[in-house]
Amino acid sequence: MIVGELRNKIDKLWTEFWTGGITNPLTVIEQISFLMFSRLLDIIETRNEKKDLRLAKHKGALNSKRLFREDQQHLRWGHFKQLDSEEMLKVLRDEVFPHFKTIAIDGSSLGAYMKDAQLMIQKPSLLVSAVNMIDELPLTQGDQKGDLYEYLLSKLTTAGINGQFRTPRHIIRMMVEIADPKPSEIVGDPACGTAGFLVGVMLYLLEKYSSKNGIIVDENGEKTYTGDQLKPDEREHIQNHMFHGFDFDVTMLRISAMNLLLHGVESPDIHYQDTLSNSFAEHFPQKSNNYFDVVLANPPFKGSLDAEDVCKTLNMKVKTKKTELLFLALMLRMLKLGGRCCVIVPDGVLFGSSKAHTSLRQMIVDENQLEAVIKLPAGVFKPYAGVSTAVLYFVKGGKTKNVFFYDVQNDGLSLDDKRDPIDKNDIPDVFQRWKKRNPKKDTNRTDKAFFVPIEEIRENKYDLSINRYKEIVYEEVEYDPPKVILKRLNELEEEIHRDLQELEVILR
Repeated sequence: MIVGELRNKIDKLWTEFWTGGITNPLTVIEQISFLMFSRLLDIIETRNEKKDLRLAKHKGALNSKRLFREDQQHLRWGHFKQLDSEEMLKVLRDEVFPHFKTIAIDGSSLGAYMKDAQLMIQKPSLLVSAVNMIDELPLTQGDQKGDLYEYLLSKLTTAGINGQFRTPRHIIRMMVEIADPKPSEIVGDPACGTAGFLVGVMLYLLEKYSSKNGIIVDENGEKTYTGDQLKPDEREHIQNHMFHGFDFDVTMLRISAMNLLLHGVESPDIHYQDTLSNSFAEHFPQKSNNYFDVVLANPPFKGSLDAEDVCKTLNMKVKTKKTELLFLALMLRMLKLGGRCCVIVPDGVLFGSSKAHTSLRQMIVDENQLEAVIKLPAGVFKPYAGVSTAVLYFVKGGKTKNVFFYDVQNDGLSLDDKRDPIDKNDIPDVFQRWKKRNPKKDTNRTDKAFFVPIEEIRENKYDLSINRYKEIVYEEVEYDPPKVILKRLNELEEEIHRDLQELEVILR
């Protein structure tokens, strides 16, 4: 968690960007990401230089790959940060940013998405402020640099043109806990945005596989999980093979790659790709079909869609132009048999009466194993949007017998645009009830959590909305007879009349 002086510095820098004419939150985060990237290059280069010095004594030792040639040393963070404002702006704009095009960090896709990076900062004074602040950030500390980037992302307050927006961290955590990814599995997000779900999996694994001695507590009581119980082959898999994300917004790709890198994933596999299009299977034939153990996503609910470019195999499954339905069909295709998917969908997916809606729900229920439907309150995604949503959790293949429903009424934050902390929070209870779930015991339809048998869902045309099955108990309110109420009103009127007469006497 970012608190105190560091948080104040970020807030101050954010304000300076706005006063400097850069007001789009995505652009601000992107520019900060570019500068972070530049500093990270210098950190990596310095680390490699020190390693080569230690290995120099060993005959035949290989030198590390260099990110800067001898004639490019002035492009390193440690050099240009000492320049005056005008010279710094010129070096960054004309040399450092073009240098990004030649960079590739050992397997990381981050360098690829810095190739068309442009310096949008035009004011030398703003650039100096940004460089000085980023120079003070703890980019070498895995826990703090991740929290730092999360705080930056929390400042995104508007949805993108295709309906994408940042999923709250506590909702991501709930979904990751339900899916329970293992350190040997492959995890994907076909519309990764800022990579919140992939980062959520990384944090979950570190926490789950940390011993008591592997938990570091700082002076503020904040815990850092080292994942000390992860085996070497599991760590190698997590770093290089576990995480895969796709998006067709280059800005989002840069931010997601940086987000994963700052959270300790050194080689995230992030790609520019519209996963609903025909080209997905062409460019990524392996990953587009029967590849993932776990898929976690909050795909866009709206946006432009080229119907002609939609993958034909998806339209064979569900004939529609609605992206939320197509993404569900896509995720089923991406999963291995037995693979698990936890995804956020708009309410319309649960009860829509069109042929496409009904056939898709039937496919999930009858051809796969639908495990859970978790209704979220309408304000969860404010201030981005007030859309009502739910979480679906299903397994590819298998057989649906009973479906777990939960009605989340509060998530620990107010459901208005401010999203201030409140005392009421159902999210911890969701996971506790999920772990202890029992179809034979959880039958009370007036409770927040209950099971519904598959036969009843089929009878209701595969309607998955919780209101279809939940029973609402109305408390009977007893009122006094009308004559009694009328008598009280007359007594009140007489009392008011007496008071007015007394007031009149006083004023004479």
